[in-house]
Amino acid sequence: MARGLGGGPGGFGRMRFDEETAEKPKITKSMLIRIMKYFKPFWKQMILAVVAIFISSLLGLVPPVIIKNIVDIALPQKDLHLLITLIVISIGTTIFLQLLQVGQSFLNTWIAKHIIFNMKNHMYRYLQYMSLNFFSSTKPGEIITRITSDIDGIQDVFNSTVINVLNSIFVLITTAALLISMSWKLAIVGMAILPVFILPTRKVGSFRWKVAMESQQTISDLNQLIQETLSISGFILMKIFTREKEEYRKFEDTNKKVIKLQIRESLAGRWFFMTMSIFTTIGPMLVYLYGGYLFIRGEITIGVIIAFIALLQRLYGPVVQLSNIHIDVTRSLALFQRVFEYFDKQQEIVDKPGASVMEPILGRVDFDNVHFSYSKGVEVLNDISFTAAAGTMTALVGASGAGKTTVTNLIPRLYDVSEGRILIDGTDIRDVTQESLRSQIGIVMQESYLFNDTIEANLRYGRQDTSDEDLINACKAAYIHDFIMGLPDQYKSIVGNRGIKLSGGEKQRISIARVILKNPRIIILDEATSSLDSVSEMYIQKAMLPLLQGRTSFVIAHRLSTILAADQILVLEKGRIAEIGRHEELIKKDEIYRNLYDTQFKKKR
Repeated sequence: MARGLGGGPGGFGRMRFDEETAEKPKITKSMLIRIMKYFKPFWKQMILAVVAIFISSLLGLVPPVIIKNIVDIALPQKDLHLLITLIVISIGTTIFLQLLQVGQSFLNTWIAKHIIFNMKNHMYRYLQYMSLNFFSSTKPGEIITRITSDIDGIQDVFNSTVINVLNSIFVLITTAALLISMSWKLAIVGMAILPVFILPTRKVGSFRWKVAMESQQTISDLNQLIQETLSISGFILMKIFTREKEEYRKFEDTNKKVIKLQIRESLAGRWFFMTMSIFTTIGPMLVYLYGGYLFIRGEITIGVIIAFIALLQRLYGPVVQLSNIHIDVTRSLALFQRVFEYFDKQQEIVDKPGASVMEPILGRVDFDNVHFSYSKGVEVLNDISFTAAAGTMTALVGASGAGKTTVTNLIPRLYDVSEGRILIDGTDIRDVTQESLRSQIGIVMQESYLFNDTIEANLRYGRQDTSDEDLINACKAAYIHDFIMGLPDQYKSIVGNRGIKLSGGEKQRISIARVILKNPRIIILDEATSSLDSVSEMYIQKAMLPLLQGRTSFVIAHRLSTILAADQILVLEKGRIAEIGRHEELIKKDEIYRNLYDTQFKKKR
């Protein structure tokens, strides 16, 4: 079945609006208030733009009036001085008008770009405080589309909508007033076809609304495909499995869909606008016909007819633009709605009103009957209670999916508990600001993340004001300094995208050095040695003893050899603490920990 502008032989142009089921966006008071918040900071510039538009609309009337006076006065009277004066005035007015319009265009663009600037800043800032749950359930390509192309498209609200509305209204009013003052009879004839321009715009707007929404979603899919296949990990995976041709076909198909949708959107109402163009040609012919009749009767002059034709184009132009405004507004609202959808998403992790700043801590951590669920009905942690004394090491072991990483993610409030509470030095972590809490916690993740920058920049990420001496000492403690000094650019060496130029062990040791520089009271090591070779693991284990001394640490490890000296070991199973104790205590029990230990060390026993 043909859709959009298609229709087979003889059917091109029969727009199937009856097939559009998407609900058109509605202009509500609350939406207008939200939109106007972004315009408010530039009200002075907007007033200046309005003044420029009003002056431009008045100056645009000068050339037709001058033409009338040339035809009716200067030429019949053979007044060369008057003719030259009128031509000079006309040329001067035109030059000034063009200069004014250049300045107006610059002002319009400046305002639009700064609105987009503020909106992108607002979006980025808002997303920074979304919970980890939001990013784990949202496609990266979708986020990129919302913060780039969606917001970029909104600038048309000012350039193509607000400015056009004001310009069209001023031009329409001033031109209509001048036409009526010259000949009200001829003005009625010239304006009789104006209603034809307005009637079909509603359905054209509905069509563009649906296509715009579908187009932006497809662009999100395209961005997601790029993100997945051209990232380092995705690229390597694609190469290893020789999936280049399949991924290219997917990209080509999605890209083709984007182009088709954008073409449909740009052609929406094409036949409607063609009809309007026909009527803008018929209008002047009617003026010539009726104007000629009035001229023959001696009611008007030839100059009036000529001026009328020139002014009629100024009259039809604004009407066509105003009829387009409905369509442009509809599309812009589709983009605003997509952007506001993100602003309407709840920030799950927020500072409570009156949250205090956490003072320097000793590091005691208490889990008090903690329950946690990523989604309703699926409990990940069930009644977790334990105490980690200040300066001690707590190890977490268990099968994959037992809840080890979730426990550690709750300490810096990357998620909030569903029930129960977590205390640090006796203070509920929800009673203090997130910034002051996280400033005293360091994390080394299982997969080390490094920015595509120098080693030094990556090390200073957590503490910009650190001295060169402290930086070097931290790297020595992490057994990475000698390696760095062996590189051609040493600490100025670029690590590549996600640290691709370094081995897993080298990246991990740089990550550990970065945490050492931060000097936190609580350290979380999430499988920190899982990427290390035997030699690197030995270096890290040697460095861990002085590093963790005096600090509270939580260590997740599949290699039990890294946590034998832990002050307490939590054995997790299906979100519960199945066993708790020191290695010597747990090994005596013939239970989960003993089975894990025997499995890993059976070859040595």
